[in-house]
Amino acid sequence: MTTHRITLIPGDGIGPEITTAMQSVLEAAGVDISWEKAEAGAHLMERLGTPLPEATIDSIRANKVAIKGPVTTPVGSGFRSVNVQLRKELDLFVNLRPAFSLPGTGARYEDIDLVIVRENTEDLYAGIEFEEGSLEAAGLIAYCEESGAGRIRPDSGISLKPISVTGSRRIVSWACEYALANGRTKVTAVHKANILKYSDGLFLRVAREVGEGYAGRLQFEDRIVDACCMGLVMRPEEFDVLVLPNLYGDIISDLCAGMVGGLGIAPGANIGEEYAVFEPVHGSAPKYAGKNVANPTAELLSAVLMLRHLGEAEAADRILTAIRQVLNEGTAVTYDIRRANTGSTDGSVGTTEYSNAVIAHL
Repeated sequence: MTTHRITLIPGDGIGPEITTAMQSVLEAAGVDISWEKAEAGAHLMERLGTPLPEATIDSIRANKVAIKGPVTTPVGSGFRSVNVQLRKELDLFVNLRPAFSLPGTGARYEDIDLVIVRENTEDLYAGIEFEEGSLEAAGLIAYCEESGAGRIRPDSGISLKPISVTGSRRIVSWACEYALANGRTKVTAVHKANILKYSDGLFLRVAREVGEGYAGRLQFEDRIVDACCMGLVMRPEEFDVLVLPNLYGDIISDLCAGMVGGLGIAPGANIGEEYAVFEPVHGSAPKYAGKNVANPTAELLSAVLMLRHLGEAEAADRILTAIRQVLNEGTAVTYDIRRANTGSTDGSVGTTEYSNAVIAHL
């Protein structure tokens, strides 16, 4: 049996509770894991002056794989996000967000099976910004007017939207390879190239070039982002794998999560050439910390993604089946799932009781 050494980042808020639940389920499933615990979160600011210690990044670099709980971003600290920093430091250019229907969640749709592949490093989330009133903003405003690029109001803050050939090609290629490897048949590139000619236009041009290389193996199409949103709500069966620049990927992945029951059951992964970090996409919910009420499903499903990444498909399948059974039965579910189905939290169970029910079905 292979022993997997994995960095565990419990995070803060409800993070320690749901990651503990996840560990217990993976242990019960018989996966041999040596955990290396590392820290991240707002609670470190006073002690270390940063929510993301270098030792945590070093641990991920050494182990190649990490799974984390939600992390609070310190307000007004100058740190944008621990997640964004990890993506930049480790070049985790893929944000993988499956959205699939599970029984008993109270979701509006019952037959969703979509995969969102979001580019993680470019676009408006590159963090290249100029504050209103700054010399840099004034200089850029002057340059745009002098060069004939356009007029910008002098009291504007400015964010740049870089999209490169390199970044576009690797994310679309990754999405196509993922589709082939996972029995998917269609990839949709999502853009706003009709308006943003030089950024989204570049993404679309490169996406089409990549798509041509998969002719005969995959169906490849593109959609304008606003029409894509409408299509997802009205005819989700028309979509399979969607590949998007950073901002659209962020928005549409949450839209799709809402279609299957919300962020509480939405897994996520951030993947690069060398490293992979798996995480639920919901927040840290500090007001629920330590109360044993949080839903660990998103953390468990993120662990399922991690196990597939590690080649532990059999254990991943058993855990997913057990989650489906527990949700379908509806007798040992957390308050959010209970409320979505009955309108009341009566009869709900805690985080530990839910994970124990999953274990009992393995």
